[in-house]
Amino acid sequence: MKLISLAKSAFSTTSPFAKVTGYYAAFVALGLFGASMGPTLPGLAQHTGSRLSEISFLFTARSLGYLLGSLIGGRLYDRFPGHRVLAAVLVMMAVMMAVVPTVPLLWLLALTLLALGFGEGGLDVGGNTLLVWVYGDKVGPFMNALHFCFGLGAFIAPLVVAFAIQASGDITLAYWLLALLMLPALAWIVRLPSPRPLVATVAQRMGNANRALLALLVLSFFVYVGAELSFGGWIYTYAVTAGLGTATSAAYLTSAFWGALMAGRLVSIPLAVRFSPNAILLADLLGCLAAMSVILVWPGSAVALWIGTCAAGFAMASIFPTMIALAERYMTITGQITSLFLAGSSLGSMTLPWLIGQLFEPVGPFVTIVVITLSLVVELALYGLIRIEAARRRVWGEAGAA
Repeated sequence: MKLISLAKSAFSTTSPFAKVTGYYAAFVALGLFGASMGPTLPGLAQHTGSRLSEISFLFTARSLGYLLGSLIGGRLYDRFPGHRVLAAVLVMMAVMMAVVPTVPLLWLLALTLLALGFGEGGLDVGGNTLLVWVYGDKVGPFMNALHFCFGLGAFIAPLVVAFAIQASGDITLAYWLLALLMLPALAWIVRLPSPRPLVATVAQRMGNANRALLALLVLSFFVYVGAELSFGGWIYTYAVTAGLGTATSAAYLTSAFWGALMAGRLVSIPLAVRFSPNAILLADLLGCLAAMSVILVWPGSAVALWIGTCAAGFAMASIFPTMIALAERYMTITGQITSLFLAGSSLGSMTLPWLIGQLFEPVGPFVTIVVITLSLVVELALYGLIRIEAARRRVWGEAGAA
């Protein structure tokens, strides 16, 4: 009887646990969409009568939509009840997912993916912002769990696609199933009251130092996400071109990277309870550089590549959520601020992988490892500058208060 009472209390509409459950379900849905496009590209090319070289433009359309959704979504969460915005985004994404396999023209499909990317950006902003509004400075472990849920969705998506193609011989069923899997999160979120936005203190509203700190954080998201997606996106091509693996083993290597990333996020949940975001972020960055050093020191070793790849995925796992938790310590997290973080992430995801692509053939495949390592060195330097600026801002604030 007591257990039933506790369960009812935990899942009541006013319970923080009920809200967080909705955000986690929404991020599983976000992961489902994020990992669904790659395995379905050949099917989309067939549906639109396009070559794979032409269909790759869809990634650009999606990234542009994500950037717009991040910037506009942040303002919407600050002005309207957060759960209404989140529910609207989920509806739009479910509808667009259902429409994708029915579109016969490439340009129209690009517009559909633009809309899906817009929803993806809005959902990403919403989940991160609303979770901070619920838990404030205790958000660390909950933020790591949120991003683990994204990894869980990304892990499930290829399995759903494979099942649907095997069952029907086409990608249409896959997209319809993925659209249906977004509905539980929608049904849960729409019944809950929205959390109240955090209110900034006078010290947190101080302009110059706040803008400098914000700029450093946005740049940090730009560099880190660019490095992560460069590793995940190019490690397959690097392994095959450098003669360190076959097409099959390189595919397994890529899966190992993302699997290590998901495992690292799971492990980071209890660690975030015991250690500060500063300590976790420093350990993560040093771990990333150690992993990259293994690949740099033994460039011709497939074993070193596997060890470095798995270690890099594990060390990178909690960097993104920890940076958001760290930012919460230094400033009031609004929808607009979160949108700037994610806009920086989006630009990084487009810029650094593109840079590697431009250098890959003329310089050689090893440029992949060099660019990613240098990016992580820059990320460590930015971490140091953030700590310095935050300390200076705290001293300045205390002097102003006196």
